[in-house]
Amino acid sequence: MKVLFVVPFPLGKAASQRYRVEQFLPFLQKRGIKYKVAPFWDASTWTVLYKKGHFLRKATGVFDGFLRRALLLLQLPSYNYVFIHREATPVGPPWFEWIAAKVFRKKLIYDFDDAIWLNNTSDENKSVTRYKWQHKTEKICRWSYKVSVGNNFLKEYAQQFNQQVVLLPSAVDLINKYNKLKNQQVERITVGWIGSHSTLPYLKLIEPALQRLEKKHDFDFIVIADRSPELRIDSMVFVPWNQETEVDGLLRFSIGVMPLPDTEWARGKCAFKAIQYMALGIPAIVSAVGANTEAVLNGETGYTCTTEQEWYESLERLLTDPDLRAKQGEAGRAQVEERYALQAYEQTFVSLFS
Repeated sequence: MKVLFVVPFPLGKAASQRYRVEQFLPFLQKRGIKYKVAPFWDASTWTVLYKKGHFLRKATGVFDGFLRRALLLLQLPSYNYVFIHREATPVGPPWFEWIAAKVFRKKLIYDFDDAIWLNNTSDENKSVTRYKWQHKTEKICRWSYKVSVGNNFLKEYAQQFNQQVVLLPSAVDLINKYNKLKNQQVERITVGWIGSHSTLPYLKLIEPALQRLEKKHDFDFIVIADRSPELRIDSMVFVPWNQETEVDGLLRFSIGVMPLPDTEWARGKCAFKAIQYMALGIPAIVSAVGANTEAVLNGETGYTCTTEQEWYESLERLLTDPDLRAKQGEAGRAQVEERYALQAYEQTFVSLFS
């Protein structure tokens, strides 16, 4: 058996791809299944893709990406399955998926962990939003042999077009990577958030609560991301994201936060930040939106919040009680072991190719 993974990003660069595709690949190797991973973006373009300017370099990157996709069609006859993570091309119609499914008759496995059929405009992508063809998600679902999704909200959407939908939560490797627990008996308390530029604006939702808290309590607010947020928080410490130090960075957190707006796009999120926190024994405080309410057991592994006052009270409760942080951290780790451990989903992933 041979599998072609058609993915957007260079290897090791994007959380969605790392946790939904790349970390599962050793399970195929173990079974002697051969595969190839084919990114759209090259490493050089990726370094400037979400920066202002660099128009020529970005345009060249788009051209090169489409050329690689066209040449990839010539290799399709040698593969049994074609696994599409999110989309084959970032703009335009789903021509690659259509040719793979309808011309070459390949079995498509379509995977996504966001509500990618919706517009989600940011400052970085608003100029190309009109060309993204979000409605192609429905078509690719219809053409696919199986669809793999990260939560029940996405599953309900995909089942409108395809009955072979597999729920595959974004899981973490508790043996080889997330194998440490936060020591909550520390002198310096920290509240932390990890993410990318696309979700940085959500931190504005808890800015007022953090401003109130830092007037009463001494703590650091650590942000791990690919760029620094624009927040009026005196306690903020920005840490550039690095794959090699990701877990060590998370272990600096005493409390992890995941604010979200109550929108349809946010309901498509898979609570992955909360899962990362809890896997390391860090209690998670999250917005009561979508999969967050399934991942975080309110009052047991952290708190789910709907108002600014709930955010303030939940944060203050954990900031001032190390024993409660340790108790909820241990419960969170147990929750991840039961529901979000990578090894528990090995067979689910492998069964996509059968």
